[in-house]
Amino acid sequence: MAIQLFCATFDVDACLAQVRECLEKGWTGMGFKTVEFEDAWKKYTGMPNAYYLNSATAGLNLAVDVLKEANGWANDDEIITTPNTFVSTNHAIVLANMKPVFADIDDTLCLDPVDVQKKISSKTRAVMFVGFGGNMGHFDKIVKICAKHQLKLILDGAHISGTRVDGQFPGKEADVVVYSFQAVKNLPTGDSGMICFMDPMLDVIGRKKAWLGINKDTYARSVNTGGVYKWKYDVEYVGNKYNGNAIMAAIALAQLPHLDRDNAYRRQMSQWYTEGFKPYPNLIKLVNTPANCESSHHLFQILVDDRDGLLAYLNEHDIYPGVHYVDNTEYRMYAYAKGTCPHAAYVSNHVISLPLHMRLSYEDIQTVIKTIVEYVSK
Repeated sequence: MAIQLFCATFDVDACLAQVRECLEKGWTGMGFKTVEFEDAWKKYTGMPNAYYLNSATAGLNLAVDVLKEANGWANDDEIITTPNTFVSTNHAIVLANMKPVFADIDDTLCLDPVDVQKKISSKTRAVMFVGFGGNMGHFDKIVKICAKHQLKLILDGAHISGTRVDGQFPGKEADVVVYSFQAVKNLPTGDSGMICFMDPMLDVIGRKKAWLGINKDTYARSVNTGGVYKWKYDVEYVGNKYNGNAIMAAIALAQLPHLDRDNAYRRQMSQWYTEGFKPYPNLIKLVNTPANCESSHHLFQILVDDRDGLLAYLNEHDIYPGVHYVDNTEYRMYAYAKGTCPHAAYVSNHVISLPLHMRLSYEDIQTVIKTIVEYVSK
C-alpha cells in the first residue's frame, strides 16, 4: 500500500453533525458557525481578535493591505520576507504594490535574524515571518529587531496551528497572525483560514475589507433584529470577498478538539524519524528546532545530497514524499533576488518533506526510514 505525504483524517460523525446543523438551520454562508469558530479559536489561542476567512492566502493579502493603508505606506515600500515559503506569502506583498526583499534562512529553515538585520533599508516597513513546518525558529530575535527599527511584524502561521513556544501560543508579539485550515493542514477543513489582528481597530477594518468594504455583513444584518432583515449598509472601502462560510467552520469546530492530540502524534512520528536517521549524520541532515519550541510538526524534513534521485527511488517503492519549497527567487517574478539567499537556494535543491499524517503507523515510518537509508548508503 502506498505511503503518501499527506492524508487528512476527519472526525466524520462530529463533522456531519456540525454540517447537518447548518443545513437544518438553512445557514451555510458567513456567520453562525463562523462566529462560533472565531470564539473557539480565541479561547484556544488567547488571541484578542479572530476573523474566519476562506483561506490563509486571503488572510495574508488582507494583512498587508490593512497594515499598508493604516500606516500610510507607499507603493514600492519594502517588506522583508523569506524565499522558503509557498508563493501566497510573497504574492501578498506584491498585490499591495510593495516590494518583497528576501532575507536568507538559517538551520531552522525560518528567517535568519542576522540576514534580516542586513536587509533593512530606509524603505523597510515590515517583516513577514513564516513559522515553517510548525517551527518558530528564532522568532524572538525577529521580534526584537522589529521593535528596535519600528517595523510591523506579520506572522504567516499557516503551519503553526497548535505550536507553542515556552508553553505559549506564539503571535501576540506580532501585529497580525494568519492561520491556515486548508485540506491537509493540522486542523483540516476543505479550505479556510483565520486572521488575528492584535489591534481591535484593525480587526474592524479587516472585517469590512474582507466583505467587499461593506460596513455590515449579512449575518450582522440578520441577528438580534426581531426577524427583520436590515438591508441598508454603507461601503467604506474597496475590498474583496474573503469571508469564510459556515460549512467549513462547522468542520473546523469538529476538528479543533483533536488538534493537540493529533499534534502529539505528529511529534511522536517525528521522533521516530529522528531516531532512525541519527546513525547517519553525514548522509542525512535534520532541521534544527529550538528546544523551547513545541512544534506542530506540520512537516518533517531532511536534507540529502541527491534529493531528486532519492525522490525517484522512494516513488519506485510506493513512497511519495514532497518538497517544501522551491526557493521563490527561482520563479520568474522573483528572479530579481536570485543569488541573495544562498542557504535557501541550497535547501531548495536538497530538502525532502517526508510522509507525516495521522494514518501512518510505526511500521510505515520504519519502512520510509529503511528505504531512505538503503539509498543514501549506496
